[in-house]
Amino acid sequence: MAEATVNDVKIEDAGPARKRLTITIPVETIAEKIDDSLATLMAKTALPGFRKGRAPRHLLERRFGEAVRAETKNQLMADAYASAIEEHEIKPVGEPEPVEPMDELEIEPGQPLTFSLHVEVVPEFEVPPLDSVEIKKPILEIEDEHIEAEKKRQCRELGEPSEIEQDFQGGDRLLGYATVSKEDDEEPFFRSDEVVITFPEEEDEGKGQVLGLLIDDLAALLKDRKVGDQLTIKTSGPEHHEREDIRGKKLTIEFEIRGAQRITPATIEEVIRHYDMASEEILREQVKLALEQRRDEEQATAMREQVFEYLLEHVDFELPEKLSAAQVERSLERHRLEMLYRGMTPDEVEKRLAEIRGESEYRALGRLKLSFILHKLAQEFTVEVSDQEINGRIAAIAAQRGVRPDQLRAELVQSDRLNQVAIQLREHKTADRIVQQAKVTDISADEWRKMVEAKAAEKPAKSGKKKSKKSKTDKPQAEES
Repeated sequence: MAEATVNDVKIEDAGPARKRLTITIPVETIAEKIDDSLATLMAKTALPGFRKGRAPRHLLERRFGEAVRAETKNQLMADAYASAIEEHEIKPVGEPEPVEPMDELEIEPGQPLTFSLHVEVVPEFEVPPLDSVEIKKPILEIEDEHIEAEKKRQCRELGEPSEIEQDFQGGDRLLGYATVSKEDDEEPFFRSDEVVITFPEEEDEGKGQVLGLLIDDLAALLKDRKVGDQLTIKTSGPEHHEREDIRGKKLTIEFEIRGAQRITPATIEEVIRHYDMASEEILREQVKLALEQRRDEEQATAMREQVFEYLLEHVDFELPEKLSAAQVERSLERHRLEMLYRGMTPDEVEKRLAEIRGESEYRALGRLKLSFILHKLAQEFTVEVSDQEINGRIAAIAAQRGVRPDQLRAELVQSDRLNQVAIQLREHKTADRIVQQAKVTDISADEWRKMVEAKAAEKPAKSGKKKSKKSKTDKPQAEES
């Protein structure tokens, strides 16, 4: 058997964590692939006047040659890229980008095929010492005020919506038709008649999210409006949005208010009946238990966040100049799952995601750097995630959302997000491994709050952004209950 002809692969640096691969496929490989394709075609094709498998090759080439060469080119390039990645142990973090338009490349008789790709790769860096990490553990006791606040929240969650026409206030939901247009585009790139906008609460300082974008003056725009009105919202696409085509673009949102709802909180008796409990005292006990579980998870989250800060402070490397949409989307999806797991409502999650999309470059790059650091540490620690752990996390998120675990799992599978649950678990287990060997000091809830506020005051100096009031969703939920 003849030895397989090897492709020629040239690898060059093309920027931070970015390689340029120039691959040349030899003439012999191309000819062999075309011969195989034509032989398969000949066996399956019947031309007029010829039985199947008997048509002359030159007739098949005349009729199907262009299609065969195009298909052969695509298959050869895909195989060559996969072989180059494996042979040279390249670790891509996204899809390769052609240097030249691929549709302009053609297979020429007797000529090799050369093409170039840009590939974003896993950055190279050294892991810092992990035996000197100092972590504060916030200690919080669940008090009566926390329990009462959670009971009120349950009343709001189980409340009944009623239709309203005007005089909108915090928490009201406006339903309607929306379009979104980019600057210089004649037609909107997005249309939907199922858009919901929540009127900002008092503590939101007038800010709210619309279609995943944070609007600073949303309350002012909605004030004095009524059902039937149409409003125009001007904003800009965040520089690190998961949709590359709207990054930095001026956007216009047109929203027609077609309906509005206000939630009337349920009574405590209705809440007791909903959960099929015998008395308010039993409800109280269950609420306290749930708050303690949430407190424990928030405590673990607080310690993980300190690990993340330590890693970002002690590991420095450059990311690819162009952050791919897939990288940003994966990062946002893990944040979505994290917040749902911590018990935030869907409205709170979407508002926080809108804030994350609008964060400074400093914060956005930090989030992506952290994912690379944790991935490398997980490999060094040989951290594995079992199916049982994934199912447990899905069940926990489903319980917070009030849906069945199988329903949520099907939703995650359909949207190709199930892998993000596994990645989130692996990152948590990796951070927890570092916490186990860290120097941990207990501090009171008040001390923790002051520490968080002090760190928040320092961040604008690094990010170049003015400090804004800290969102309540940044606090441990057991603390704010």
